[in-house]
Amino acid sequence: MLVPSRRRLRLEVWIVLGLSLGQSAVYSVVQLLDKLTRAPLAEGTSTLNRSQSSREYFDLSYQLLDIVFALVPVVLVLYFLTEHRVSGAAGSGATAFGKLGFTFARPGRDLLQGLGLAALIGVPSLGLYAAGRALGITTAIIPSALDSYWWTVPVLILSAVRHGIVEEVIVVGYLLDRFGKFGWSLPLAIFASSMLRGSYHLYQGFGPFIGNAIMGVVFALVYTRTRRVMPLVIAHAVLDTVAFVGFSLFGKAIGLG
Repeated sequence: MLVPSRRRLRLEVWIVLGLSLGQSAVYSVVQLLDKLTRAPLAEGTSTLNRSQSSREYFDLSYQLLDIVFALVPVVLVLYFLTEHRVSGAAGSGATAFGKLGFTFARPGRDLLQGLGLAALIGVPSLGLYAAGRALGITTAIIPSALDSYWWTVPVLILSAVRHGIVEEVIVVGYLLDRFGKFGWSLPLAIFASSMLRGSYHLYQGFGPFIGNAIMGVVFALVYTRTRRVMPLVIAHAVLDTVAFVGFSLFGKAIGLG
């Protein structure tokens, strides 16, 4: 089996983050500074799912393209995590899906754990958002600004699943594996992973940064015990689906949009 050096692994991590959530973190910091220098943060807004065209089927095309291309770094990560054996060696190497627990091997248990995590994170998140708004450290968050079409809800669900896969596979499964190979202690690896998760939410304000960093610690601890990323993907997808679809269907009706 080919064993990459630490230097090669560090370069690999920088490439992955530069193509995905590291890039998002940099943009998020710049967006936060932009909002802070324009007006008080409480007066700002953060829109998560925007319409990209006034023409229905072009908007649908853009939404689907965004979802597909956002998953490309995940494919890259899965390739990097797959054990590649030298030519002629026995076996084909372990797959990244099995290594991360990103499989359907135990659907019932993963689903229950995912729903439990979603409840554990979701309820306190609402309180933290309300507190952040009251303290003026969180922008108004608009989970969806898509126009109402027949495809709006399915696309929002796909968007939620996309976020769950991208964030949990890369920030938890991949980075904890690579940080461990760097020789980092587990607490340091979890801290770095959680800070990254918080940082790419900074455009929403300091409240979401704190909340997502805490979520990152909880998810990383669960992963270190189960070695399965699937429950985390399910939990994240459920949280985002409730937020995106709930706001799209009921936000304007109750005065949230």
